[in-house]
Amino acid sequence: MNVQEESLKLHKEKRGKIEVVGTMPVTNGADLALAYTPGVAEPCLEIAKNKNNAYQYTMKGKTVAVVTNGTAVLGLGNIGPEAGLPVVEGKALLLKKFGNVDAIPISLDSIEPDDIVNTIKNIAPGFGGIHLEDIKAPECFYIEDKLKELLDIPVYHDDQHGTAIAVLAGLYNALKLVKKNIGEVEVVINGSGASGIATAKLLMYAGVKNIVLCDINGALVKGDDTLNEAQKKMVEITNRGLEKGTLADVIKNKDVFIGVSDGNVLTKEMVKTMNKDSIVFALANPTPEIMPSEAKAGGARVIATGRSDFPNQINNVLVFPGMFNGVLKVRAKDICDDMKIAAAKGIAGLIKDSELNENHIVPSVFDGGVCEAVSKAVVDTAQELGLVRENLM
Repeated sequence: MNVQEESLKLHKEKRGKIEVVGTMPVTNGADLALAYTPGVAEPCLEIAKNKNNAYQYTMKGKTVAVVTNGTAVLGLGNIGPEAGLPVVEGKALLLKKFGNVDAIPISLDSIEPDDIVNTIKNIAPGFGGIHLEDIKAPECFYIEDKLKELLDIPVYHDDQHGTAIAVLAGLYNALKLVKKNIGEVEVVINGSGASGIATAKLLMYAGVKNIVLCDINGALVKGDDTLNEAQKKMVEITNRGLEKGTLADVIKNKDVFIGVSDGNVLTKEMVKTMNKDSIVFALANPTPEIMPSEAKAGGARVIATGRSDFPNQINNVLVFPGMFNGVLKVRAKDICDDMKIAAAKGIAGLIKDSELNENHIVPSVFDGGVCEAVSKAVVDTAQELGLVRENLM
């Protein structure tokens, strides 16, 4: 039985990946009086006096809504909210397993951005944070931005920010290995959807100056009227040299390739045209933009993928459990770029210099301390920036 067959069998047997478990006993009348009526009236009254008391008396302060509409599920595309449910269930499982954060998976039957925003706004009182998942670009940018305006709890789109933080963590150590400066490297990012744009933004905030974004048609360049609004904003700050052409054209003399696109779009011949000691992050799943053996044959020095069966797995699970663990501890209103940078440095810092090599630039999601490192980085940054509203640690 292969992994696909075994996974299907397990999902059918378990009927999903999470369940609701009570925290209070209900074995007799006295228990019932405390957990429900008449005792439950007291926390209700305390919350009515001040809604922030919900963080003390309910699950709000430790619970996240993981929300999808199924329009960009993995590499499967727009397959619908029901078909997206296994993924958000999985994210809920991983939040609990790795971050000790409770999460409720929610699938919305809507493709209208304002409808999605209003629905999430209306359910937000029951949650301490919102984790957006598998919502296609460019709608995802609008939805996230609008929710950040309307809500006083953190809103996080994992396809954007989890990917960007994990990539930056790996890049910090890859650059250390090849002895190149983050402010001097030339980067090409193939894929200009949610992950590619967010990664470009975070890398620039971290100090990368020269990035060219590509899509299926080649380099994104200023003046192209076929670009969507998010892409038009990006060409104002990327591709300063106005490079044009296909990926094969623009990858020449680049130091770093980051792929968040489709499988088998990069060849070893293209890699050969990159600068010496090149870095290739081929993160498309399940088939990378280039297989590691081919990238190595093309001369790449450091190679990463999104897969667990190759070295250097760049995985969002390194990020989001610790991220939410941290922001919920301090009741941060938002997840700012400085928190993201700190999280990436926290992940990268788990690899000691003596352990750093071409096949070990990021920790495994199963390595102890990943969640703690990210959470601590986020909490420390929130404290430094004065973003702590309440310490619930």
